[in-house]
Amino acid sequence: MDTALLLSGVVGIGIAAQWLAWYLKQPSILFLLLIGIIVGPVLGVFDPDLVLGELMFPFISLGVAIILFEGSLTLEFDEINSMGTVVQMLVSVGVLITIAIVALSTYLLFDVDPLIALLFGALVCVTGPTVIMPLLRSVRPNKTISNILKWEGIIIDPIGAIAVVLVYEYIISGGEASSILLFAKIVVLATAMGMAGAWLLAFLMRRHMIPEFLRNVFTLAFVLVLFSVSNHLEHESGLLTVTVLGVALANWPKFPRDTILEFNESLTILLISVLFIILAARVELESLLSVGFAGLVLLAIVMFVARPLSVWASSIGSNLKTNEKLMISWIGPRGIVAAAISSLFAIRLQEYDIQGVELLVPLVFMVIIGTVMIQGLGAKIVGNLLGVREPETNGILIVGSNPIALLVATSLKDQGFDVIVAHNNYTNIARARMSGLRTYFGNPISDHADHHLDLIGIGRLFAMSMDKEMNTLSEIHYRHEFGERKLYRLKFSDEKVKSERDDKQGNFHSQWLFGKDVTYTKLASMLSKKARIKITNITDSYSFEQYKADNKQFVPLYTIDKEGKLHVITDKFDGIVPRDRKLISLVVEDEVQPKPVDVTPKQEQARLAADANFESSSKAPEKRKEKS
Repeated sequence: MDTALLLSGVVGIGIAAQWLAWYLKQPSILFLLLIGIIVGPVLGVFDPDLVLGELMFPFISLGVAIILFEGSLTLEFDEINSMGTVVQMLVSVGVLITIAIVALSTYLLFDVDPLIALLFGALVCVTGPTVIMPLLRSVRPNKTISNILKWEGIIIDPIGAIAVVLVYEYIISGGEASSILLFAKIVVLATAMGMAGAWLLAFLMRRHMIPEFLRNVFTLAFVLVLFSVSNHLEHESGLLTVTVLGVALANWPKFPRDTILEFNESLTILLISVLFIILAARVELESLLSVGFAGLVLLAIVMFVARPLSVWASSIGSNLKTNEKLMISWIGPRGIVAAAISSLFAIRLQEYDIQGVELLVPLVFMVIIGTVMIQGLGAKIVGNLLGVREPETNGILIVGSNPIALLVATSLKDQGFDVIVAHNNYTNIARARMSGLRTYFGNPISDHADHHLDLIGIGRLFAMSMDKEMNTLSEIHYRHEFGERKLYRLKFSDEKVKSERDDKQGNFHSQWLFGKDVTYTKLASMLSKKARIKITNITDSYSFEQYKADNKQFVPLYTIDKEGKLHVITDKFDGIVPRDRKLISLVVEDEVQPKPVDVTPKQEQARLAADANFESSSKAPEKRKEKS
């Protein structure tokens, strides 16, 4: 047996599964679990117990400790308080309802110890962002639903982990009245060590006693050592210790959490890729099949009883409509915390001889696979039936914060489109935020942007930065996310030759914003002449030809059809604006010509009615939103 070849192969196919999930925009956990089952029990080419031997248990323990620490490092109390009431209820009351219903159902359907049923209920109460975010981008529910599900997934991840660890600590302490003292001892020790560790690490970081290049690896080593020392002092207290450590650091003032998170997230992806394949490879097909019809009934209870009840109870007094509650109830796939921790706890609990512990892993895996596949594959159909899906990802990500970019962003926002302005110029981004625009301050093509830039509902890119290299890299970076046909770029004067060369060589050709001969210089020159945004309805009585005759110097930016869809003017513009379109242009006001002599009063009246200015049209998006 070539151990090195097998281990490197596991790493390779694990990362390949992550790439496939990214390419197909689906949750990675599904591919990782299926690959693990195929290479393990189905084909028998990888036996983790044989390959890793005595190292398997420590490897899984340390891996889960890092995953729990990374998850708890995202739990900010201020963030919970700033969320809506529905989200707060879902991650508190909703969690308790789910645990209670699932635990009771498990106890009644299977011959298991009540504590194992309670642990299973805690394990499957967690959704998690890694399964929710790809689903939201694919399904495109309305903004209310998307925000609730997104923040529930982010916040419930560490809360669910804490609940699971507490139930587990109670089980290993004996689960009897005489063992309450031992349970309290574990909790007190873990809390004390976690808080002390957080103080020490924050003190070293804030005093700059750890060089910046060592911060990430120092934190990793610190977490692993604290986990092992805690376990040494009190058996099985380590997981709770690192969870407390993460929560404390997440809320510690001025702790450099973001830089630590970026490193830990990368490490967590690698660990999850390997760990899940190992865990799935250890699952026996007979154990999965042994849950039988009772397992399917339990899955149905998780999906169609526990989840809807928790959503309905959490949304009492809210403004959520019935169809929105039904959609939130449908989307609840289980994720990483459940699979990783259940497998670890199942191994550890075997020595305690508790009834039903052998069912823990197959039941959790059944719920994960069932919810991800059924809810994931059926979410679009359910969303269409309920009428809560957005017709198209019409939102726009604008890279750049110069006056031209902000002018276009404001006009799009006023027409009812979701707009995000992303750039690393703090002054301009602050100005955009004060004007009511959604903003992202930072490099829009950075790893930080990948994790923190919310692209739900965003389907187009306008690369409008004065940094031409950033524009090019943005197109490359977001090509898979949006597709080549949804990438647009503002041309600069010296890029004309480049675009002609790309055409001849058959290279990727940017879609130039607002026309073939429109450059940043031209638009800036028009702004210096006090150009303004002008909104005009092109109708049967007022054609685009008449519009051109009335406006000597203008640049058409985009049009909006009757359904509210955005049509961007590009270098492929043929000079024709269809009837029944709203045309948004940049017009130099001083160049508007007087009424031609041969225009009849009726034609002039039609022109004035159609030629609405920016302010008089500001109520249009509100009407369109009410209609939608």
